[in-house]
Amino acid sequence: MPDSPISATPYEVLGVSPVASQDDLKKAHRRLLRETHPDVGGDPARFIAVQIAWERVGTPEDRAAYDRGRGTSSQQEWAPRSRPSQQDTRPRARSHGHPGGWRRERYLTLIREWAGRGVDLDDPYDPALVTSAPREIRRILADALAEEATAKTLSDLGIGFTVWHDVATTSSEEKVDHLVLGPTGLFALLSEDYGGPVRARRGELIGDALDGEEPMHGLGVRAKALSRAMRVKFSALVIVLPDDAIPESLVDLGSIRGAAAVAVRQSALASLMRNGVPGARAVGGNELFDVRTRLQAGIRFA
Repeated sequence: MPDSPISATPYEVLGVSPVASQDDLKKAHRRLLRETHPDVGGDPARFIAVQIAWERVGTPEDRAAYDRGRGTSSQQEWAPRSRPSQQDTRPRARSHGHPGGWRRERYLTLIREWAGRGVDLDDPYDPALVTSAPREIRRILADALAEEATAKTLSDLGIGFTVWHDVATTSSEEKVDHLVLGPTGLFALLSEDYGGPVRARRGELIGDALDGEEPMHGLGVRAKALSRAMRVKFSALVIVLPDDAIPESLVDLGSIRGAAAVAVRQSALASLMRNGVPGARAVGGNELFDVRTRLQAGIRFA
């Protein structure tokens, strides 16, 4: 099973339908091996991806196991988790809102619409169901999982930080996933999972997986709306990505309206929040109290 709902399925990698015959599957595999082989100028990463895809569905037995959704661990990771018991007594960041909640609701609505009226979905997070759904539906679930992972990291920052999740801006479709306020600054965060690698160019993230999206530009527009509405200044705008999505722990994307713009690996997020974004303005003393009061009074949730 793929680690993320948005990861390309073996059928997508091989360019065939999930109901393609075994013979068509073999033909696609052979053709792609020839096209992607590094010895003939092909892309080594694609060549490896084709081999991995074939290992998953290359035989009728492996294909049947994949189609059944082998790997209950993925199913457990994708389903919502109940709050853990309060055994850990360490001070936590003050958190407000429901991380990933808006996208979870959206996913459940769309997966049921896609399955069709009258179809009873015993488990909307069943791996076989998820991997067979259209990419746009899987992307929503992937983003919900990304938001929940970020929220877990942020909760461990300690009582010096306050976090708001699923913050609405001009409409319910345009939200900021997380606002974080602490001694290192005020941050607007998006948690994203595009299902593939991205890179920086001219202050924006680009890559095949983005399909034309401009996430940093979008975050800048939303942060501007919040800044005007609540009369606050952001220290930095941050896009949080899976570790394998960017080549370095921190990618500098310049600045937007005086706020530093960066992309960061999920594993480096806690360090970034505690140490601050290089060049970003810190917030302390009475200003920290004043900013928190304005945010607490003005924030609406998606």
